[in-house]
Amino acid sequence: MRLEEVKEDLGQGVSLEMVLIPAGKFLMGSKEDRIESEMQHEVTITCPFYIAKYQVTQELWKSLDMGNRSHEEGARLPATDVSWEDCQEFIKKLNASTKGGYRLPYEAEWEFACRAGTTTAYSFGAKITPKDANYIGSKIGKPVVVGSYKPNAFGLYDMHGNVWEWCEDWGADYPKGAVIDPKGPAKGEYRVLRGGSFFDGSSVASSSCRSLYLPTYGFDFFGLRLARTK
Repeated sequence: MRLEEVKEDLGQGVSLEMVLIPAGKFLMGSKEDRIESEMQHEVTITCPFYIAKYQVTQELWKSLDMGNRSHEEGARLPATDVSWEDCQEFIKKLNASTKGGYRLPYEAEWEFACRAGTTTAYSFGAKITPKDANYIGSKIGKPVVVGSYKPNAFGLYDMHGNVWEWCEDWGADYPKGAVIDPKGPAKGEYRVLRGGSFFDGSSVASSSCRSLYLPTYGFDFFGLRLARTK
């Protein structure tokens, strides 16, 4: 599936590649439903949006004078050890130095983009193997260069594993019934992360699994992916 892509040159040889995700409808969550907060429900996304092809890299993070706190260093490794609040500061600087509009993806946008039209546990099928993603079963034990595995049908890399990705939403149980353009509750205690990491097991790297952490926490398996409203 060939989708529109845009590329923004940020200088210093650093660029940001985004993919335009079409509007659509999907079943969010898991029908196997391990926990109530992942109850499967219908979601409609009414507006196309852009999401980054790759997790934010250390070279991109450093290009905005954010410093590099990542435990494993490398220009094309994902920026890690970042909290949700760190991500907001990074995005503020990015928007000030560009035409703006960048943000974290909303959780529903993230899962819609991750699934890329699939209904299986992973965008590539019902099971995951070390050739598909960097999770604990890969026995690598650290982040790898972004884009090291095959992309999903939307052309997005590392949606499963490598590092967790912060989303914009406050965490809460899903609403009962169908919803349109959900953005989470107006306030809360924890923010949402998606995608799993090198540190986590196979089920945690699924399209539907969600994790909640305080927005001030940052670990070596936390990173981010950017989004932008069309």
